[in-house]
Amino acid sequence: MKHTIGEYFQRALSRIFGSSNERIVEEQFLLVEAVNRLEPDFETLSDAGLLKKTDEFRDRVSNGETLNDLLPEAFAAVREASRRHLRTGDGRPMRPFDMQIIGGIILHSGKIAEMVTGEGKTLVATMPAYLNALEGKGVHIVTVNDYLALRDREWMAPVFRALGMSTGAIQNDMDSASRQIQYGSDITYGTNNEFGFDYLRDNMKLDVRDQVQRRRHYAIVDEVDSILIDEARTPLIISGQAEKTSEKYYKADNVVRQLQPVKDYEVKEKEHQVLLTEDGMERAENLVAVGSFYTGDNMDWPHHIEQALKAHNLYKKDKEYVVKDGEVIIVDEFTGRLMPGRNWSDGLHQAVEAKERLRIKEENQTLATITFQNFFKLYDKLAGMTGTAMTEAEEFDKIYGLESVSIPTNQPLFRNNLPDVIYRTASEKYNALVEEIARLNTEGKPLLVGTASIERSEHLSKMLDRRGIQHEVLNAKNHQREAQIIAKAGHSGNVTIATNMAGRGTDIVLGPGVPDMGGLYIIGSERHEARRIDNQLRGRCGRQGDPGSSQFFLSLEDDLMRIFAREWVGKALGKLGMTEGQEISHPWVSRAIERAQKKVETHHFEIRKHLLDYDEVMDKQRRTIYGLRQGFLEGKELKETIHDWIEDRILAARDTFLNPDLPKIEWDHDGLRGWYEKKFWIGLHPTEIADKHPEEIESFLLEKTKKAYESREQEMGEDSMRQLERFILLTVLDKKWKDHLHEMDQMKSSIGLRGYAQVDPKNEYKKEGLIMFQDMIEALQEDVTDRVLKVKIKKDERLRNLWNIGEARHTDYEAQFERHRDQQNAASEGTKGPTKPIRGGQAPGRNSPCHCGSGKKYKRCHGITA
Repeated sequence: MKHTIGEYFQRALSRIFGSSNERIVEEQFLLVEAVNRLEPDFETLSDAGLLKKTDEFRDRVSNGETLNDLLPEAFAAVREASRRHLRTGDGRPMRPFDMQIIGGIILHSGKIAEMVTGEGKTLVATMPAYLNALEGKGVHIVTVNDYLALRDREWMAPVFRALGMSTGAIQNDMDSASRQIQYGSDITYGTNNEFGFDYLRDNMKLDVRDQVQRRRHYAIVDEVDSILIDEARTPLIISGQAEKTSEKYYKADNVVRQLQPVKDYEVKEKEHQVLLTEDGMERAENLVAVGSFYTGDNMDWPHHIEQALKAHNLYKKDKEYVVKDGEVIIVDEFTGRLMPGRNWSDGLHQAVEAKERLRIKEENQTLATITFQNFFKLYDKLAGMTGTAMTEAEEFDKIYGLESVSIPTNQPLFRNNLPDVIYRTASEKYNALVEEIARLNTEGKPLLVGTASIERSEHLSKMLDRRGIQHEVLNAKNHQREAQIIAKAGHSGNVTIATNMAGRGTDIVLGPGVPDMGGLYIIGSERHEARRIDNQLRGRCGRQGDPGSSQFFLSLEDDLMRIFAREWVGKALGKLGMTEGQEISHPWVSRAIERAQKKVETHHFEIRKHLLDYDEVMDKQRRTIYGLRQGFLEGKELKETIHDWIEDRILAARDTFLNPDLPKIEWDHDGLRGWYEKKFWIGLHPTEIADKHPEEIESFLLEKTKKAYESREQEMGEDSMRQLERFILLTVLDKKWKDHLHEMDQMKSSIGLRGYAQVDPKNEYKKEGLIMFQDMIEALQEDVTDRVLKVKIKKDERLRNLWNIGEARHTDYEAQFERHRDQQNAASEGTKGPTKPIRGGQAPGRNSPCHCGSGKKYKRCHGITA
């Protein structure tokens, strides 16, 4: 292997000065020594004295001391609380050791701590969580599932309670009132999905009192690679019901069942796509019997057909999903757990339901969405911990700006990772796997056998049943028994078959005598696409100095090998003399497979980067809209905002009807008068604006409108007017934002075609997305100012029941206006002039939020140089 001069120089420096990782770890020992020196003092404190320390620390923070100043004392306090209130499996006090102190320091500094599984990350998180909670802004500890969130909260609660800190745990089935209580705690445990969805839901509430989350201050993400890397390919989406298209899904499914692979469609597993051929398109058109798919109302048929093809060829029952109680429930590919309530988007979920002959849910339209990358960037400070971070250190740094630090183990690692064993066919592999399980079982060794799906765990279970080998199966179908199964998994003679559910956050305690027979034995039935998932499975053994062994059984028919490496690995194995039924076990094979995994990881990184590139456009817009919306929700500058928008609309109308670039003879005073009267339901006599300069007319109309506004406010009362303003602003904003999201989705689905015109689709998406956002802001101003003076409110009638945004109600307002204006004009002997619609395409209003996402008004940001 060739190396550059730079690489040799870097290696030479590392030998002399140590690696950067080693230096970072060594730098923390001064703080560790400071914590250790304080330990005797904290041991002498009574429980009440230890409890009082928190109030003392909070007072010192409020008086100007930094968290870094308090770190040694705060960590010493947590260590002492842990020693008093937590116990290990064998009854010993659970006192954080020095390497755990270093891990806590790394987390406090906003970095990722890689700690080998079994090193006690859950306990490590208590120290930086306590320290940062002293500021009173709340700390979130993010886990991969509800079970771990509740378990970790209950496990660590005695430590925080002893220090006067409250703890909470968010669970999927909680209502808003319960969530508010949990978020009000000093430290809140929960999953990435719950935290993210609560953020989106909070930005859809119509009353600030209904919001559940506090400010996003500091988050510690457990299993950070799973949450910020593996799950980052799928954005969080809250949807609402869209158009009814159930029959089309059933019909598309029937069509797909009659199509032939290769001839009619091509399956690309690596790209996760299924594409119709020309013959397939023609055959599908004939089967649907609607003529051409590319005319009139038939344009959506190719989409329905391709989603049905994906459902049949890429989404397998008991692997990607299960059918339970008549519903399709997604299985998380990384954790192996069911995800009730989650749906695939873009009609895929409905296509799977049609495939399974289930009742089809109505297709959804996006109401709110965010990627995990952009959600976690909302936190003031972010940190993470996992047993497998260094393989993705570059992505953590590029996407999140997080440095990864590998923490040494407290005790030497005694795990024996055996070379992979590979067979030609899956049948040969499973037969050999059963024989190996039987052999090890007779020796009394506890076995944990990892499988990639529910289907394969059940297949292996049936094979063991036929051999008479007693075992337990842990998968998403029987997750209720998880704690019971795991509790026995480390005992002599136990065989446990598990999906990825047993791969993360699972602590398998060895039974009596098991360390003497070599510890827990891990067998992987195939390699996952990501090396980290395999390493997590291996990490279930060899924890805290315990012995253990691991080995993977593979075949050329496994998904990873078949899609990414079969051809060249098969040829290489042939050269090694491999024949039918023979196994090959060689370090070269393991390295070759690892290279295949690296290729997959690179492919997935590109998918995540692609998703993030597109969401960056939406992120700026989302921050602007959510910031604007939160201000409305809290009642900030409601009247001022509407007055600013009225001014913008009057200015835009002035420039439309009295364009200074046109000759005066072309100015349309009657058109302006007609627009104004229809817009605000305020009568305007022609003589009031005749023979006046455009700027004078603008000032006159603005003053006239403000007087009408003040009169309306006196009539309604100030409080009622503010409520009305808030409700109009929120409801119109939500509708415009929802429609904008739909339009952006539509554009994103078709923007890739721009590549055929030799233009960059991402740049086109950014440019058009900005124009669409500016148009949405203008439409928002137009609709709000169009309605605020027209709404009729009856006394004691609730505002939520008054306002209908629909066009039908708005049309009724216009009819009322016509009658109202005619009466006013007749009284003033005026004449009704022609109206001219205001032209679109105007720049954002001077007082509207700037499109750049700065949060400033346009006139004080990009509008300065516009």
